Order: sequence, then C-alpha cells, then structure tokens
Amino acid sequence: MILGLSFEAFTKLHVVISLIGIISGLVMVWGMLGNRRLPRWTSVFLAFTALTSITGFPLPPFGIDPPRIIGILSLVLLAAAIFGYYVFHLEGAWRWIYVVTAVISLYLNVFVFVIQAFQKLAFLQLFAPTQSEPPFVVTQALVLALFAGFGFLSVRRFKPALLASA
Repeated sequence: MILGLSFEAFTKLHVVISLIGIISGLVMVWGMLGNRRLPRWTSVFLAFTALTSITGFPLPPFGIDPPRIIGILSLVLLAAAIFGYYVFHLEGAWRWIYVVTAVISLYLNVFVFVIQAFQKLAFLQLFAPTQSEPPFVVTQALVLALFAGFGFLSVRRFKPALLASA
C-alpha cells in the first residue's frame, strides 16, 4: 500500500497525473508557440508534472535507476521553471530559462510515456519487445526532434514582455 492505496490504485493515479501533466503541457507549449501566456494551463502543467515525478519514486523497483534519475532531473528543471515563471516573472534571461526547462520537463514526461506505452501496450510490444528495435528508436527520435523544435520555436516566439506592453 502507498498512501493508503493499493499498488494498482496508486499506479493508476500516477498514470492519470502523468497524462494531465502531458496534456496541460502540450496546451502550454501551444500557447508559447502563439506568444500567449496561459497561466492556468501553466499552473496545472507545473503542478502535475512535479506530482508525476514525486509519485514515481515509491513505485518499484526501488533504488537509483533511470526512472528515478529522470524524476530527479525533472524536479530540478521544474524548480527552475517555477522560479522563472512565478518568482522572476519571465524577466530577462528567466524567459528563455523558463521556456527551455518547461519544454524539457514536458519532453521527459513524454519520453517516459513512450517507454511505458511500448512496455504495457501489447500492440506496441509486438514492434519493439526489447525497446531496442527500430520502431521504438525511431519513435523516441521523432519525439526528441519534435520537442527540440517546440523548444527552439518557443524561445523565439514567446515574448511575454510584448504581451504586457500590448
């Protein structure tokens, strides 16, 4: 039991939290690409993506492993994004620091989602049973390229100072 929930219930809660983080993050990035501040979506993204990392720690297997390293990295990036957004109000270098750390945090969540999808969904397991096969590698490469593009374009397009003066 974790937090009074069965392992299965806690795992389902973790998955729901992750999906909320991913969906809200995609909306937030869409806003940045259109130079729109979406404070509610941003708050949901930051909170649920942090919760995704936090709720991943009590899941087995235990010890320091790649999922926990990703969780720690995500929390560090999210801390920088939260400081940039809420403490420094995206001023100066904090604008691009926020954009980069938020987009990388979302990417890490999607990266893990793809891993889990190939592990848990039978129709994807057929294509990449060991996650070293070309369909898995190509999928992860496409996700990385997509988020690199999102990050690059968001840094160029998201100018909240221009929004405030308009």
